[in-house]
Amino acid sequence: MRRHFPTRRALLEAVSHSRIDALSRRAAELADAPDGRDALLRWLDEVVAYCATVRGLAVALSYAGPDTDPVRGNTCAGALEEAGTPLLDRAVRDGAVRADIALTDLITVIVGIVLAVEHRADAAAEADRLFRLTVAGLAPHA
Repeated sequence: MRRHFPTRRALLEAVSHSRIDALSRRAAELADAPDGRDALLRWLDEVVAYCATVRGLAVALSYAGPDTDPVRGNTCAGALEEAGTPLLDRAVRDGAVRADIALTDLITVIVGIVLAVEHRADAAAEADRLFRLTVAGLAPHA
C-alpha cells in the first residue's frame, strides 16, 4: 500500500483521515458545552486517546523539519487545528486558559507525550496520565 503514497506521512494521513474527521465533528459538538475549559479538555483527551492507540498517528501529526510549518505542513494537524481552535478560543475568552497558548502548542505537547510512551505496555493509559499531569501542572491540589 505504501507504494501509492510518496511518503510514510502521506500514508498515515490518508489512513487517519476518517478519524481526524470524527475528531473534528466532535469538536463542533462540544462547542456549545456549558464549560469552555471542560469542552476543550474533553476534546483533547479524545485526541490523546486516539493518537496513543493508533500507532504512527503522532508521527503524522508531527512536522518533518525546522522549516516545515507544524500544522499547515500536514493535513491531519491542520484539520485538528481548524476544529479545535474555536474550543481553545472560547476557553481563553472564558478566562479558563492562558491567552498565549495556541492549538499548535497543544498538538505538539500531545505528539511529544505519545511518542515518549508509544513503546510502553499500556501506552494509552500512560499518555492519558501524562497529559493530565501536563494540564494540572505541578501544583498540589487545593
